[in-house]
Order: sequence, then structure tokens, then C-alpha cells
Amino acid sequence: MTVLIAGGGIAGLTLALTCHQIGVPFKVFEAVPSIKPMGVGINLQPTAVRELFDLGLEDEISAIGVRTKDYGMHSKHGLHIWTEPRGTWAGYKWPQFSVHRGQLHLMLFDTLVKRAGPDCIETGWRVTGFDNHPDEAVLQLISSAGETREEKGALVIAADGIHSTIRAQMVPDEGPPAWGGNILWRGTTQAKPFMSGASMVMIGYDGLRFVSYPISQADPETGLATINWIANLAFAKGANFNKEDWNRQANLDDFLPQFRHFNLDWIDIPGLIETADEVLEYPMVDRDPLERWTHGRVTLMGDAAHPAYPVGSNGAGSAILDARRLGAAFLSDGLTPAALEAYEADMRPQATAVTLMNRVAGPDTILDVVEARCGGMFDHINDVIPQEELAAHADKYKQTAGTSVAETNARPRTIPEGATYQG
Repeated sequence: MTVLIAGGGIAGLTLALTCHQIGVPFKVFEAVPSIKPMGVGINLQPTAVRELFDLGLEDEISAIGVRTKDYGMHSKHGLHIWTEPRGTWAGYKWPQFSVHRGQLHLMLFDTLVKRAGPDCIETGWRVTGFDNHPDEAVLQLISSAGETREEKGALVIAADGIHSTIRAQMVPDEGPPAWGGNILWRGTTQAKPFMSGASMVMIGYDGLRFVSYPISQADPETGLATINWIANLAFAKGANFNKEDWNRQANLDDFLPQFRHFNLDWIDIPGLIETADEVLEYPMVDRDPLERWTHGRVTLMGDAAHPAYPVGSNGAGSAILDARRLGAAFLSDGLTPAALEAYEADMRPQATAVTLMNRVAGPDTILDVVEARCGGMFDHINDVIPQEELAAHADKYKQTAGTSVAETNARPRTIPEGATYQG
């Protein structure tokens, strides 16, 4: 029997690659007619990068991404608050990568087609619902032309994103995602890297914040790299906002004026915004954690299961981890409801904790503490906040997210090398 995967994004494609790796029959159904590289930059923590390496994708991710070296926080005046090393520079056995989301998505798709053949994924088919039966699950689909069909399989895995049709059937009264009052404008610009050349920086405070990092290597002739940036503004609760869409084009006049004074001597924030290749608008939304993801032979993964505010570099990485833990559950429990229950028991508690923590105490909230205590102006940061408090905050988030150095390095492989499904 086949695992039916609803959605061909990062979550669904990583699950498909995992199924192929361990010999589990699968089929992916994706609503869009063709896979195209969309979006802007994302970060992958070492926990997720490790899983990509275990899928045999080290060369592929290295070719399209940057090994992030450090992560620094600065006040709205550009004053340095805190910097910590990342990836292998922090002692992890695996790097952290900053990468263009679209290039990662396309790499996963191309690899899957190369390994499993083009028939493993059908595009142009949108999920409309599911049925559960004792010995099989049924996925209901509709084409762009209006043709309907049903596919039967052992399991259905919903990787259909924050607006998951399958989640809506499971929780019909949930309603739309909840907006927290912040809007992000995300863009990429050709510019020279700053700091170490592989640095991620966060400047400002909640409601007036700028984040930036390179997502390509610098061109040896021009010295220019693709610099990803995010501008964040807060609005009054109850204000109108556009429905979340990772690919909606933005209007610079909606946010650039508030960032014109952010012209620091080591990063030209207005210049990055004004000369961007592309700028996209996205409201910060999430959903309340669910009490369960699994209904019989159907379960949720990725943003369908645990959509969280995009802070802490957990979104794509958590989807990758979901895929690998599902693969491990297939190996231990077969293509059964028990496998889905085991996967959920493993992943849901931590995903719930991260979702709730991102609302109130993400890794960037230390910026708010500094802003509240001194308005972002100081002679020595230790006069405002001791280094021990900064380190404790950073460590607390890693512990909650399960991304600490010790825990990551000590954890055994999710899927043992050479393991194959014996169903």
C-alpha cells in the first residue's frame, strides 16, 4: 500500500525523499501546475541540515546555500548587544545554512524526480478532503480543470500548508490563522556581505526590526552576494491586513519611510530595501496548537500541523524533521495508524512548545529588553544587561526547540544508515 502525500512543498518533498530512501511506496499530489522557485531566504538549523545530509544532499545544499557563521543582535542605533557563533563554529557537528527557499524547494524536487522518476509526483491536483477506513485511507482530489478523483492508500499525510484542507476537515470550527499584529516585508538584494561575510544580524526591537543575512556566496569579481532581509513593523490589534501569502508583491511606501533612519555605518538598510530584486509582504500569523494531529490513517506535518510565527529559524527545519520522524515511524511500526501515533507523540509536544514560545519569548525578544531598559542607547551593554542573562536567554530557546549543541550532537540518527522498510 502507498503513502499518499498531500502537498509538494519542502515538507512533502522531504517526506517523499525519505520514503524513497527507505523503500516505502509513495505518491505526491501538488495543487500548482508546475514547481517553481518562489519565496526568499530561510535558515536551516543543524538539526535539519543533518537530516538533509543523511538523505545524501550535502553537496546539493552546499551548492545553493551559505554556511551561517554567527548571529548578532544590535539596537536600533546599530550598537552591538550580543553575537553567538552558529553551526560548526558553535560546536555542532553540522552547519547551519542560509538559503533561498525557492532554490531549496527546487533542489528537493529535482532530486526526487531524478531518484524516483517523474511519475512519483502529480501536479495540478488540489486536495479537497479525505476518508478513513479500517484498512485504507482515501484522498479526494480535484484538478485545475474541475475533474475529481479519489486515491486510496495505506496512509494520508497532509503537507498542504497553513491553509491545509485536511486540517480544516479535522478541525472544521478553527477558522483562519491568527494575526499577531506584525507584518513582515521580505526581500533580496545584490550587495556586499557585512560582518564576517556569513553573518545573520537582527537590528531594532519588536515592531521596528530589521533582519538580514546572505543566501549566496559572494561573486569573486564583483564581491556582491544575494542578501536576504526582513523588515518588521507592528500595527494596532484589529487593524486590517492582507491575507497571508508568501508570494504577494509589496509596496515600498508601506514600510520604507520607517526604516530610513536605519542607515548605519556597517549596513545600508534603506539602500538594501530600495535596490531589492523583489519584495514580498507577509503578515505574521500562526494557529493555536492542536490537541492531536492524527485521525486514524491520516496525520498532519509541517505548517499543516504546527504553523508558528516565523522567528527562530524553525519553519522549514521543523518540516524536514517531521518528514524524517515519519520515516522512522514507518520503519518501526509499518504503514499503520500506530506509526502516525508514534510520530505525533514524538513531535507534537515540542512543536507546541515552540509555537507558544515564539509568541512571547522568541530568540529576538532580548532586543525588546534592551529597548525597554535604555531606548537602545548605551556605552557598554553590560551596564544594561549582563552577558550571563543574554546567554541564558539564547540557551533557553535552544533547549525548548531541541536545537542545543549537546542534544543535537548526542542524538542518534533518525533513520539508521541503510535501513529499509520490510512491509
